[in-house]
Amino acid sequence: MPSPKLHTRPVLQQCTTQLLRSVRLIVLLLTLSPLQVDAAAPSIFLEERFTSLERWAPLNFPEIDRHSTYSTGKCGKASCLLMASDNSASGLVLKESFNVYQYPIIKWRWKISNIYRKGDSSKKEGDDYPARLYILFAYDENRASLGKQLKYNMVKLIYGQYPPDSSISYIWSNKPSNKPFIINAYTDEARMIPVSSGNALVKTWQDYSVNIVQDYTMAFGKQPPSTASLAVMCDADNTHESAQAMIEYIRIEKKSERLDARREK
Repeated sequence: MPSPKLHTRPVLQQCTTQLLRSVRLIVLLLTLSPLQVDAAAPSIFLEERFTSLERWAPLNFPEIDRHSTYSTGKCGKASCLLMASDNSASGLVLKESFNVYQYPIIKWRWKISNIYRKGDSSKKEGDDYPARLYILFAYDENRASLGKQLKYNMVKLIYGQYPPDSSISYIWSNKPSNKPFIINAYTDEARMIPVSSGNALVKTWQDYSVNIVQDYTMAFGKQPPSTASLAVMCDADNTHESAQAMIEYIRIEKKSERLDARREK
């Protein structure tokens, strides 16, 4: 599970067990620096069809020996990402960062083999999901409270880099849920949004389109930091079960001005 697994122990065991173990996606991404909105930038930041994994880096966790597997393959006639967990946890992180205000829309298509019988988002021991898509927001000292600055500076002293400020993850929830978001069992800096849940749609392709800025604001009650990266994960280290998932594509793009204009009329 990574509920992001990005954390360690008191201010170290709380700050870091909440910022490393719980958002499992530690140090890799946060060489990121704030980005400026560029009106002339291309309309699409990422069009990932998984013909290779050149744009991705493995995300392994020191305390977890069994790693999930990630490879490219064929899903019918299309290429896709194949993810598999077997009492394991690891992820893939996009090597590039992006500005969420410039590119707030993420679209993707995935399918899972099964949910976890012992999966339960309310408990640490149940915090595993057959498929997750993370948005990891870079820490911005200028936005942080004094207390948060002290905790993050302590983490940086130990690990050499700041952990993510916060994250939202889009999950296939093991149990049916009508909650708009779920606070992660490891840390309240990680909010999870169930885009599918339960058994009803297992083994069928599901398509999604979300607005990162709107979802972050809904889940946290404030606007997000501007700089973020993307990660995907299939994990089962808490439940000790297994699952497979496939992602056919991920697209990160600007918001459609034509759609906004129609909504204003």
